[in-house]
Amino acid sequence: MWGGRAAGRGLGAALCGGVVLGLLAGGPAGARSLADTPQGGAAEYRTAPEAKSVRGGSSRTEGPPLVPGGTYTDRIGKGEKKFYRVRLDDSSDAYVSTVLAPPPHSGIDFSDGIRISLQSKDGANCSPSNDVTFSGGSARPIGDHVSRLIGTGRECQGAGDYVYTVEWVGPGPGPGAGGPAAEGWPIELRVAAEPGLKPGAAAPSAPSTWSTQMPRRPSAGAEAVQGGTGFNDAATVDSGAWRDELVPGESRFYRVPVTWGQQLFVDAEFAGTKGSRAALVGGGMRVALFNTARGFVRSAEANYTGKPTAIAFGTAPAAYGNRSGAVDPAVGAMRFAGWYYVRVSLDDTVQGPVPVTLHLTVAGDPQPGPDYDGDPRASGLGAPSDGRAADGTAGSPLLMRTLAVAGIGTGTALLLFLAAWTALARRRGGRRVRAGGPPCRP
Repeated sequence: MWGGRAAGRGLGAALCGGVVLGLLAGGPAGARSLADTPQGGAAEYRTAPEAKSVRGGSSRTEGPPLVPGGTYTDRIGKGEKKFYRVRLDDSSDAYVSTVLAPPPHSGIDFSDGIRISLQSKDGANCSPSNDVTFSGGSARPIGDHVSRLIGTGRECQGAGDYVYTVEWVGPGPGPGAGGPAAEGWPIELRVAAEPGLKPGAAAPSAPSTWSTQMPRRPSAGAEAVQGGTGFNDAATVDSGAWRDELVPGESRFYRVPVTWGQQLFVDAEFAGTKGSRAALVGGGMRVALFNTARGFVRSAEANYTGKPTAIAFGTAPAAYGNRSGAVDPAVGAMRFAGWYYVRVSLDDTVQGPVPVTLHLTVAGDPQPGPDYDGDPRASGLGAPSDGRAADGTAGSPLLMRTLAVAGIGTGTALLLFLAAWTALARRRGGRRVRAGGPPCRP
């Protein structure tokens, strides 16, 4: 999402940019190979490659340290409660998230899930504890965060170690339902720190009104994309129509940049099933949205009947002021600029596969953001340029195709690019081709 100016520079520049992005990132952000998906089955959640494996403690005085910017993996089973130490300063807002990621087709109960909380060493709650449950449907990655906010009259204002807990809630699935094994289900923990404002800087206010009208679907065709298994390999998309296909029990993730002042409208169009009449599945199709700190924003569901069905919703504009006084939690969760994650899920009892067209619209003119005393991206918040190009233009679908090329594999993309560029140069008069190819332009 670094701007649309490259759109007119031709295939060579696009490929060159794709290779460079792949090299800089160590691979494409959001690309998932077809080989990663079992034949005819749903792929499991892919944890962050840099995540550190830890084992939560059994009491408040135990547990491994978690630091801002860090990502960690552990496992949790029925009846367990795990403790971790989170090291925070005295000036940053902090968000500690956990994703519970059972393997697809695992048995779950409606109220199964986790309870997460963050407390000071003396037991003060930094924010209310948060129950993150499946609330029906089949197994899928679920997650949310709790926070420590800096402000007069709030708890947990000092620097030091805080106690983060992840506790199993719910009765667990019945016997033979394929619930968590003895070692439990995977969880992924992440700590993000948002710098405070510069001394004397005023906090931007929250918007008082915004549009709730869903945009009209564009007439142009949808572009093919393959969603990721979770937050770490979510497919990078932008405003437009994106075509994918889900098998029963599968969840796919997509990330889209939203900057200050902008709203995100999500319209997921599920195709009908051909052939025999499909059985009704209550809540068979689900769509959820998460913010850049992996905080839950909102979700919607629809019954599956085998007929074409759409699930659509919009958000409030992303605004720093949404964190203060928002009555609706979905408004309060729109407190960041950066990547927002769309999760699309299909129940494991649905007759599939089911094609899905994701219509996304990032609406509204960018607005000035907070005057941070630091860079929130240092600990994983936000997105490159907070989702905008240096010249303020929105990202173009060309970048998505570039990332898709990089997703083939950096080496393969480079070879394809060099071969194509060499052939083009020869057709233009047998000019000498440098081994390094043409220069990459910003």
